[in-house]
Amino acid sequence: MNTAPAIPTLRSTSARRSPVQRPATVYLAGLAPGSRPAQAHALGVIAGLLSGGRLTPHTLPWERVAHQHTAALRSALAERYAPATANRMLAALRGVLRAAWRLRLMDAEAYHRAVDVKAVRGSRLPKGRGLERGELRAMFKTIAEDNRPAVRARDAAMLALLYGAGLRRAELVALDLADYDVTAGTLRVQGKGRKERLLHAANGTADALAAWLTMRGPEPGPLFTPVTPGGQLRLGERLTPAAVFDWLRRLVQRAGIARCAPHDLRRSFISDLLDAGADIAVVQQLAGHANVQTTARYDRRGEQAKRRAVGMLAVPYVHAD
Repeated sequence: MNTAPAIPTLRSTSARRSPVQRPATVYLAGLAPGSRPAQAHALGVIAGLLSGGRLTPHTLPWERVAHQHTAALRSALAERYAPATANRMLAALRGVLRAAWRLRLMDAEAYHRAVDVKAVRGSRLPKGRGLERGELRAMFKTIAEDNRPAVRARDAAMLALLYGAGLRRAELVALDLADYDVTAGTLRVQGKGRKERLLHAANGTADALAAWLTMRGPEPGPLFTPVTPGGQLRLGERLTPAAVFDWLRRLVQRAGIARCAPHDLRRSFISDLLDAGADIAVVQQLAGHANVQTTARYDRRGEQAKRRAVGMLAVPYVHAD
C-alpha cells in the first residue's frame, strides 16, 4: 500500500542553457567515472517522479525544487527502495541542488530548505555472499583446464586480484602495466572518488600475476586485455567492467558452483582477512572504504557464527508416527 504523500509536479522545463549551466551536468561531471552511471540513473528516477515522467535530469528546473518536493520525494523513495539505495538517491538530489545553488540559479535560503530532509532509516540483510574455500579452488581449477595458455594465465590473474586484493571490477580493468611494481610486489589502484591506494600482491596472487606478465609481455598499456577466440592477445585494448561480470558468470557456470558476482569475491576478501585476525582498520584501508562501518557491512562471518551457535542447541524433536 502506497502511503507516501503525493509529490508536487514540476511541469515546465528549465530555460535553454549550455551544458556548463545545467545543474545535472555539472553535478555528474564532478563525480568519479565509476559513480556517474548510478547517480545519473538516480537523477533520472528523481526527475521522473518530480515531473510525472515528462522531464529528464537535463530539462527539469532544479531551481524550482522546494522543501515540499524533497520531503514528498524522500517518502516515495523510502517506500520503493532499500534504505541504502534511497539515501544514495537523496545524495544525488542534494548534489544537483548544490550545483544549482553554486550556479546561482537558487538562493541560499531556497537551497537549504530544499535539502533539509532526513536520511532514510533502517537496514536490510546484506546482499551477496562469501565464498567457501572449495568454491574458490573449483574456479581456479576450471581456469587451469582451459587449453588456451593466454586465457588461462589472464583469467587466473584476474581471479587472483578480485579475491586476493579485493578489487572492484572497475578498479581491475583500470589497471595499467605501469601500476604494478614487480620488484616491490605492489599495485597502485585508483579507487572511488579518485582515491589511490597501494596494495600488496603476495603468495598465489603474485604467482598468478607473474605467469600472466610472462604471457602478456612488457608492452605498456592496460594490464588486462581481451583475448581472441583463437587465444591471441589484443594488446592495447582494455576490458570493460561489464566484460568482467560476464566472464565471471560463465566461469562460475563452468565450475559448477552457486551464483557468484565479482563483488562477492571482494566480500570474501574482507571476511577472510577478518577471520584470519587482520585488524579491521587495516582491512578498511586495503578495501579502500571511506569508513570502517562500510567494511563491517561487507563482513560475512556473522552468518557463519550464527549458524555455528544455533548448531550447538539440541532440539528434542520427536517424529510422530
